[in-house]
Amino acid sequence: MSHDEVVLLDAWGSMFGMRAWIALEEKGVKYEHKMEDLNNKSSLLMQMNPIYKQIPVLIHNGKPISESAIIVQYIYEVWNDNKAPILPSDPYERAQARFWVDYIDKKVYPAWNKMWLSKGEEEHEAGKKELISVFKQLEETLGDKTFYGGDTFGFVDIALITFYSWFYIFETYGNFEMEGECPKLVVWAKRCIQRETVSKVLPDEKSCMMQLWK
Repeated sequence: MSHDEVVLLDAWGSMFGMRAWIALEEKGVKYEHKMEDLNNKSSLLMQMNPIYKQIPVLIHNGKPISESAIIVQYIYEVWNDNKAPILPSDPYERAQARFWVDYIDKKVYPAWNKMWLSKGEEEHEAGKKELISVFKQLEETLGDKTFYGGDTFGFVDIALITFYSWFYIFETYGNFEMEGECPKLVVWAKRCIQRETVSKVLPDEKSCMMQLWK
C-alpha cells in the first residue's frame, strides 16, 4: 500500500485524535496530519464527517473513516502486517480489548464532564468519586501486566494513554493525586510514554491545562 493517500483530520490536545495518530505511528504509515480549528471547522471536515462534524477523521484514498476507536481498528485491519499488532489474533482476547475500549469511551470522559460541569460541591464530589472509581477499575484490569495486551502495546493502551496528558487537569480540578489513587496505572502510563510513537504525540500536561482555560 505504498501509494496510499492518508490524511488525518485532528485537533490539538484531543485524546481521541491522538489515538489515530499513535496507531498510524505504530504501523509506520505515511500520512498528512491536518489540525482543525474546532471554532472554525474546515469545509473538508464538514464534507468528510457530515453526520457529527467532529474530529478525528481518517481519509484513506479519499474515503473517510470517523470515530477514534473505529479508526484505530481500521488502521489495524488495512495495515495488518507483523509490525505493531494493535489487536490480538485470538478472537476472545480481541473481543475483550474491544470491551475495555468501549468501557473507556463510556466512562472516562463522561465522569470527567460530570466533575468539570458540576454545579455544587456535592455534585463535584460525586463526579470526582466516579472518575477515580473508573480509573481504579482500569488499574485492576491491568493487574501486573506490562500493557493491557500483556507484553504487547495494543488497542486498550492506545485508547487510554491519550488521557495521560489530562491527568494533571483531573488532579487539579478534582484535588486528588492519580499516583496516590492508582499507582500501577501511573507506572503503566510512564512505561507507555517511553515509546517514541507515544511521546511524540502526547502534549505536555500543563499545556493541556492552559488550553482548557482559554
